[in-house]
Amino acid sequence: ITQGADIIDIGAVSTRPKAREIPLKEELDRLLTPLRTLRKKFPDTILSVDTYRSEVARTACREGADMINDISGGRFDEQMMDTIAILSIPYVIMHIRGTPENMQDNPVYSNVTREVKDFLLGQASLLENKGFHKIILDPGFGFGKTRDHNFTLLKNLREFRKGPYPVMTGISRKSMINRSLGTKPDNALTGTIVLNTIALLNGANILRVHDVKEAYQSVKLTEIYKEA
Repeated sequence: ITQGADIIDIGAVSTRPKAREIPLKEELDRLLTPLRTLRKKFPDTILSVDTYRSEVARTACREGADMINDISGGRFDEQMMDTIAILSIPYVIMHIRGTPENMQDNPVYSNVTREVKDFLLGQASLLENKGFHKIILDPGFGFGKTRDHNFTLLKNLREFRKGPYPVMTGISRKSMINRSLGTKPDNALTGTIVLNTIALLNGANILRVHDVKEAYQSVKLTEIYKEA
């Protein structure tokens, strides 16, 4: 927060490649103490909860969460869309091919930009039909995509801005950087800064990052550049 973060995203379930699902109770046990602590200590900061379970979303909202970030875009829990419409807090629809456990098992698209965009807008329309419009779109970099898929989505990011909704990108320290540069996550900061800047120039509204100070500086410089 002191380095410039506008939103703190709290997730209690790993969604890295090959990650397995954990029980609902374990997710809640991991989540609630940090959420309550942060809500009390930082009452004015936006707190986002990263979950694909509607029950967790309901509980998090009761405990003070301001938004829900769903890696499944409403696909993993059939009650999620109705729940979000009732809670009426901002909701991130992310695209994923498969599940975290199998998403990187040879993902194939005929046109990755079109297919990801069609999914996101299709899920958004389900919420629009319920009278809900507090939507953020996330193409899901690294979630069921090859390195080339990820770079194609980054290059075509403005396609996702043609609708009414803001776009969030999560590129920070991901394999699209490491496989390109031969780095590992712990020394991928330079690559992260470069790709975050490209995302901002191509229309991203929100960056989901590990390195807040550097991302904040990227945002500020990009805004100055755009205004020049």
